[in-house]
Amino acid sequence: MSVFRFSQLDTERLERQYEVYDISMSEFYSQIWNATLKDKHHTDQAITAKSLLGVKHEPTFSGVLSFMRRKYTKDVADADLVVWGIPLDTSVTNRPGARFGPNAIRAASAIFDLDPQYPFQMDLFEHLAVADYGDCFIHNSRVWENPERIEQEAAAIIAAGSYLLSLGGDHYVTWPLLKAHAERHGPLALIQFDAHQDTWDDDGEQIDHGTFVTRAVREGIIDPDHSIQVGIRTHAPEDYDIKIMYGDEVEELSAEEIVNQIKARVGAMPVYVTFDIDCLDPAYAPGTGTPASGGPSTAKMLSVLRQLGSLNIVGSDVVEVAPAYDHAQITAIAGATVAMYMVGLQAERKSRS
Repeated sequence: MSVFRFSQLDTERLERQYEVYDISMSEFYSQIWNATLKDKHHTDQAITAKSLLGVKHEPTFSGVLSFMRRKYTKDVADADLVVWGIPLDTSVTNRPGARFGPNAIRAASAIFDLDPQYPFQMDLFEHLAVADYGDCFIHNSRVWENPERIEQEAAAIIAAGSYLLSLGGDHYVTWPLLKAHAERHGPLALIQFDAHQDTWDDDGEQIDHGTFVTRAVREGIIDPDHSIQVGIRTHAPEDYDIKIMYGDEVEELSAEEIVNQIKARVGAMPVYVTFDIDCLDPAYAPGTGTPASGGPSTAKMLSVLRQLGSLNIVGSDVVEVAPAYDHAQITAIAGATVAMYMVGLQAERKSRS
């Protein structure tokens, strides 16, 4: 008889603790079925969950798709972390479509069935209360109103005491997000995973996904002496003395060596982490607007992220997932996994507090 280990699917205890048993395969499926039948709200946890904590079994192939099945709510008073979509892609210089990124990432996140999540070896939601706040309203014609709307709504979430994890959208959205975070934390160190520097010239008013770093440096939102860009495979006219780790360097270094350089640069400052999915080589992330060959693998960048838990990360985003150019959800799964790692780092921090 085939015997293996799994986390007991008791619907009440699963929200708080896992008990591991050795059982047969037939008993395994029996317990899944019986536990599911006990709960009349055994699907659509995104809208039926009573708590922001814990998890319940739900088929990965059905149900309302929030990020990792977290509860949709605008009430974030009890939320440690809020996931928020920003479906803006009106500033792209190449292929549009990142407005569909938030929902593509949510759909891909359904693959994270139950817990504990690899590589954190824990139920991320046992102590970390996480809400899916839905999406920012993006006006399709009055586009000049969108930056202020993003900043104000982000600032309100942050003011409530929640860590904000945003899902783009193109990389312009990081600009109002940085402003909102700096309002609470002061000047920020920036860790930017990207193929592009995004330091092109900016007039202070344009809506452009290639200039947000320029504006953030000029307005004192980020401290370039404590900021770093990882995976860069293009050249811009300015670098503003931000440390650059080019794609070929990243290829030659181990994840640990990359992490050491990041930590040495950032120091003890409050950190904002932005992950443009085109940091990854197109082999691992074809579904993006401005792909650039010669980038790192998903595995290497996830290993880097995994080792950043000692930093004072105050906010983060995943941007530029454009599912129209994706294949078999490769890019969306990568984006969802990056976002899950960002949640995992905060879950570990909460468990240590």
